[in-house]
Amino acid sequence: MIRFEDVSVTYEGAREPACLHVDFEVAEGELVLLVGPSGVGKSTVLGAVSGLVPHFTGGTLRGRVTVDGRDTRTHKPRELADVVGTVGQDPSAHFVTDTVEDELAYGMESLGLAPDVMRRRVEETLDLLGLAELRDRPIATLSGGQRQRVAIGSVLTPHPRVLVLDEPTSALDPAAAEEVLAVLQRLVHDLGTTVLMAEHRLERVVQYADRVVLLPAPGAAPVVGTPAEVMAVSPVYPPVVALGRLAGWSPPPLTVRDARRRAGDLRERLADRPYPQHTPTPLSMPALEPAPSPRRRFRRNPPPPPANPTPVHAAVVDALTVRHARVEALRRVGLTVSPGETVALMGRNGAGKSTLLGAMVGLVEPAAGSVRVGGAVPHRTAPRDLVRRVGLVPQEPRDLLYADTVAAECAAADADAGAGAGSCRALVSELLPGVADDTHPRDLSEGQRLALALAVVLTARPPLLLLDEPTRGLDYAAKARLVAVLRALAAEGHAIVLATHDVELAAELAHRVVILADGEMVADGPTAEVVVASPSFAPQVAKILAPQRWLTVAQVREALR
Repeated sequence: MIRFEDVSVTYEGAREPACLHVDFEVAEGELVLLVGPSGVGKSTVLGAVSGLVPHFTGGTLRGRVTVDGRDTRTHKPRELADVVGTVGQDPSAHFVTDTVEDELAYGMESLGLAPDVMRRRVEETLDLLGLAELRDRPIATLSGGQRQRVAIGSVLTPHPRVLVLDEPTSALDPAAAEEVLAVLQRLVHDLGTTVLMAEHRLERVVQYADRVVLLPAPGAAPVVGTPAEVMAVSPVYPPVVALGRLAGWSPPPLTVRDARRRAGDLRERLADRPYPQHTPTPLSMPALEPAPSPRRRFRRNPPPPPANPTPVHAAVVDALTVRHARVEALRRVGLTVSPGETVALMGRNGAGKSTLLGAMVGLVEPAAGSVRVGGAVPHRTAPRDLVRRVGLVPQEPRDLLYADTVAAECAAADADAGAGAGSCRALVSELLPGVADDTHPRDLSEGQRLALALAVVLTARPPLLLLDEPTRGLDYAAKARLVAVLRALAAEGHAIVLATHDVELAAELAHRVVILADGEMVADGPTAEVVVASPSFAPQVAKILAPQRWLTVAQVREALR
């Protein structure tokens, strides 16, 4: 159904090809997973299937890509639309209507399907993806995860024979991700749909793949094989495989069930080992010297430090209620964050996590209750003062990126923060090595743009750092580098609050986990206590070694030494 024949793609102005000597086939009714580190060309390979590469992106494509016998060099994307459905890393960029139901119908209207067929397929898709309650909602009011499901639904309704998905579960909570993957399984097994999918969260998807195509490094030829064969040699792999490698299991397990069956001896070896201390003592120290935020409109003339730089807490949220029109996004939420503490906000899509972060940075005004950050009330504090107390990395990193090159972006961040020249660039190199100074931010992958935006905010070293889905689009190596940076900041006294669906990140990094549901706080406690008790939010290692309370492979490795 899909065939790559010695394909190389080089974008205009690029020093090196985005992908080189890509050669593999995807059979009809097969689910193939495309994996590899950030920036190796996965999105380019996916774009070549739909014809977006090179017809939309520009550049030079050498070799040949055919889909259902059609050569993508001679067939533009609109001439492949009846065969290929595509969901990119940023689904919001592709929406063309205002409401959920209209978006689901748009693709079918473009293909001229009969109204009764369109109505039936819309209803089927609403049920498949759990979107029925959102059918009349404006897309602009949806959470990031809800938009992701709408984007997937919009390409399912025309019933394409090929689905191309770039990070389809990255913005979804664990339950929603399972629903989407179950839908893909049904399409593959029952309808013979061909699926080519790139995903960094391999713990969610690798067990569903028929085959895996690994792009191991920029310019390297792909490695193709079964999931077990590729995971045995891949530089990117989920925690279940990492635990299997540590324990010496061959072939490595791909599922929690398989690993549990083989973990008896490992549990015995760990039985008398003490669990790591995962809950810190909040730091009793003066607040860190605040620094200006990299918001472009406040770039010049940083203000003087606040008069009282020693608040007891980095943030205090008391009985906070927030309303969006008639919807109560948050109801009487209370949260206290101390210097040196890392708190993970978790919960299903639309639970209110991003709204809470918005209230803490002054973007959302409370309907009731209060928020104080570094002694200030965010929505009543002058922005020039507030930005010295708190920094936010939003879900959409492009909201913070305005310059034409990575070097210019970093220079502007240094100027904002009053930091030494090269401070931001050093952070970029630490988070995401190999990105050239003259690269335009729009030419970066979603994960690379996120790393750049994070470096821009971290350059200011704000006492309170807020991150909304900070690992979206990051591979395991980039995530490990992020964890190391954030741990160092917490050790220096920075308070960190992150909204995330990444249970593995919470296990690695968070001292506390707060779970929100329908705008209310339903759990708040030490990470191990909260996530081990939750089927949805427990990391893979916790599920494998339960009832023992190990959370990460690093903890197990340290205990076995």
